Amino acid sequence: MAKQRSRPTRRRDRKTGGGGGRRKSCQYCRDKVEFVDYKDITALRKFISDRGKIRSRRITGACRRHQNQIATAVKRARELALLPYVGEGSGADEREGGGRGGRGGGRDR
Repeated sequence: MAKQRSRPTRRRDRKTGGGGGRRKSCQYCRDKVEFVDYKDITALRKFISDRGKIRSRRITGACRRHQNQIATAVKRARELALLPYVGEGSGADEREGGGRGGRGGGRDR
């Protein structure tokens, strides 16, 4: 019978790695907003990155319920052309070699 190796367990250093602060409370819960409005573009822009991606709950501090409503409102606003699908500075003509990280060499499969 083969001898099993016991792997050393990795533990995180408590000294390094910040972040141990208080979690942000949900902006919509604080203001007692029932539903997120897709027409309120200035509020929705806070939840979108500069590349046009919807930011996560961890970054925005929104609760689960309102984060789902924010995602739906952003998608609805994009569909009605109130918000762009892609951010301002992420055009395809800016980077060299096209998409997919420059892979492919310019030939089709």
